[in-house]
Amino acid sequence: MELKLFGGTSNSELTKQVCEYLGIEQGEMYVGRFNDGEVRVEIKENVRGRDVFLLQSTCPPVNDNLMELLVMLDAFKRASAKRITAVIPYYGYARQDRKVKPRVPISAKLVADLISVAGANRVVSMDLHAGQIQGYFSIPVDNIFAAPIILEYIKQQFHDNIVIVSPDAGGVERARAYARRLNCSLAVIDKRRDLTTNKVISMNIVGDVKDKKAIIVDDIVDTAGTLCLAAKGLLAQGASKVYACCVHPVLSKGAIENIEKSELEQLIVTNTIPLREEALRCGKIKVLSVARLLGETVRRIYNSESVSTLFV
Repeated sequence: MELKLFGGTSNSELTKQVCEYLGIEQGEMYVGRFNDGEVRVEIKENVRGRDVFLLQSTCPPVNDNLMELLVMLDAFKRASAKRITAVIPYYGYARQDRKVKPRVPISAKLVADLISVAGANRVVSMDLHAGQIQGYFSIPVDNIFAAPIILEYIKQQFHDNIVIVSPDAGGVERARAYARRLNCSLAVIDKRRDLTTNKVISMNIVGDVKDKKAIIVDDIVDTAGTLCLAAKGLLAQGASKVYACCVHPVLSKGAIENIEKSELEQLIVTNTIPLREEALRCGKIKVLSVARLLGETVRRIYNSESVSTLFV
C-alpha cells in the first residue's frame, strides 16, 4: 500500500504541515458546494488499493464540516481505497456523550455511527472530551494527546514555582498527569452551578496556590467565561499569575472579549481548530502546532508501529 494524506476544508493549513513532516505531497481533491449548498467532492487521483488518511476536524461550522467528512469518506470508499483512516483532530459533538437528563440524544454516539457507516476503517482523534467515545465505535480508535507539545512549552517558559490547576473535578486526571510530568503540585477548582441556568454560582480552590504561577489545564475552551472566573478566583487565593492551556480552542462568540478583559496572562492552545482572525489578533493567545505529533501518529499507523509509546 502507498500512503496518501488528504485534507478537507476545516484544517487546510494543518494538513500542509503534516504532509511537510511526512515528506509527502498532499493528495489532490476538490471539496466545494453545488448551487443549492450540497457538499461536492471529487478525488483528483487514483486511490485504488492505497492507504488513505483523511484529515478533517468537525469544528465550527460543525454540521458543514461533519457532512464534508462523511461525503469524503464515502468518495474514498467508492474509489476502492484499501484502508481509510479518518484523522479528526477535534471531534465535534463530543460533549453530548451521555444522557444528562430525560429525552436528550447521545450525539457523540450518533456521529461515531455515521463515520463508521460512511467508510472509515480507523479513526484518529486528539484529546477526546470523554474517553468512552472510543467505545462508541466498532472500528479501531486512536485517542492521542497534545500533552507532549504543551508540556514542552511549559518547561521552556515556566521553570519553577508553578501549580497545575484542574478547572473542575472531571479534569483532575488530566491535570494530575501534567503535574506528575512537571514534578509540581496540583490544585482543583470546585464549582457549584445553578441547575436551571447552568451558571457557576460559587467556586472554591482546593490546594495551595499562594505565591505560585497557576496554570489551568483543560481540553476545550468555548466561551472562556468559566476560565476567566477561575483566573479571578486563583488570584484572590494568592496566586502570583494565572495562565491557561487548552487543546481545542472553540472560542465561540464573546470568548475573545472575555479573554482580553480577564486577568489571564496567556491562553495556550493548539491548532486542532484553526483560529478566527479575531482570535489570531488577540495578544493573550499562543498557538502551538500539533502537526509533528499527528504526522508521527500517521507514520506509525501506516508502518504498523506502536502509537501509545508516543505518550508513555
